[in-house]
Amino acid sequence: MHKAGAMRNGHLTNTEVKRHYKQTCRTKSALLDVNKRPFYVFPYIDENMVRCFLIHTICPVNTLGPGESRVLYSRVFGPDDSPQFGRNQERSPEEKRLLQKERLAVVARQVRSAASLSREAWGRVLVEMVPGEEALALQEADGGVLRLRAGDPFSAEVSVLWVAVQSLAFALVCEAHENLLLAEGTLRNLTRHCLEHLHMLGSGSEVLLKSDRIDVLLSRLLPHGQLLFLNHRFAQSLEKDMASYMAK
Repeated sequence: MHKAGAMRNGHLTNTEVKRHYKQTCRTKSALLDVNKRPFYVFPYIDENMVRCFLIHTICPVNTLGPGESRVLYSRVFGPDDSPQFGRNQERSPEEKRLLQKERLAVVARQVRSAASLSREAWGRVLVEMVPGEEALALQEADGGVLRLRAGDPFSAEVSVLWVAVQSLAFALVCEAHENLLLAEGTLRNLTRHCLEHLHMLGSGSEVLLKSDRIDVLLSRLLPHGQLLFLNHRFAQSLEKDMASYMAK
């Protein structure tokens, strides 16, 4: 969270923005344009506004029961330390891990249900696409937002934004007060990069082999769970940087 002295009239100065971005990005390649020309990248107000990002299945998997989903990738930003749920701090690391796993499973089930209902309502017939058709797959993807009330499964009410592409769903769990328009843009941007650079139109299990590259995408587009406002010039620079890394 930014301290009061870090903002002037509600806005970060260019120097302060550079300092923040240098602190939140861990690799030198992410700083491509910082010292070459002015840029503007604004973290959106609060800390850890995105609780987690996950990728999971939404189509039947032989080893799962009806209505179940398999979480293929997840990244959690910050602990859930709400005072009214203080008992969480008394749990062992293994208990906390299992609790986090169950929370993500609840999100995946809710998104799977919402995606199925959306496809049924619109009468969509799933046509399998192949690598090379990522842009078309994203264009025809279903999407939406869910509200999960406090205690089910998170300590506070949250919003879940999701995009369903073929047999996979990509989801962001955000604070209830979040800027949903910005969050949706970030989620679709993440989804596009995953599809284009990591070729995820194949078997969903391949996601498990690409977790390190997904980590890199998140470090650029969603550093530490922070939603970013990017100007056009810096967004283009970031695109080139990520394309160069993914081509390795």
